[in-house]
Amino acid sequence: MELIAFYIFAAIVTVSALAVVAARNPVHSVLWLILAFFTSAGLLVLIGAEFLAMLLVVVYVGAVAVLFLFVVMMLDVDFVELKQGFLSYLPFGALIGIAFIAEIALAGFARGSGNMAQFDASPGAETNTEAIGQVMYTDYFLLFQLAGLILLVAMIGAIVLTLRHKPGVKRQNIAKQTARRRRDATEAVQVEPGKGL
Repeated sequence: MELIAFYIFAAIVTVSALAVVAARNPVHSVLWLILAFFTSAGLLVLIGAEFLAMLLVVVYVGAVAVLFLFVVMMLDVDFVELKQGFLSYLPFGALIGIAFIAEIALAGFARGSGNMAQFDASPGAETNTEAIGQVMYTDYFLLFQLAGLILLVAMIGAIVLTLRHKPGVKRQNIAKQTARRRRDATEAVQVEPGKGL
């Protein structure tokens, strides 16, 4: 069963990777790319690397979604037109979703057969997740923190690049607010007795 699941997943990864390049519509290309990542995670589950599979889905599929969001923000796509075409993408998205569910069921069924490969955990660790955690937070802790810092700088850079200032929008100017004097912000009005403002 494991060999059959491997061939099915390998075929899906190959077809979806080719479809990423061949698709003319960028939305279809992103959906094919997410399917390729998800199926690659299924292959990792088949070899017993559940943590790496989860990491692939969370990090890469999330990164693809964020990247697509930034591309939409930078290209200034008309959202009304994008929402109108939502129903045309619904069958294709449903097909990809059915493929996801079928892959999860197939990986779970093949995993439950009991004769699958397992990673050799390091001494003192029962699972591969625990072994990766021990290595990552002891031997490679500095590199792990530096990688997180680089990703933070990249995220801030992407936000700064996509930030647009529109002329009609009021924005907070902290220097102007703190330099303001009381006489500039208040107005003394002489009100005659018996009359209001």
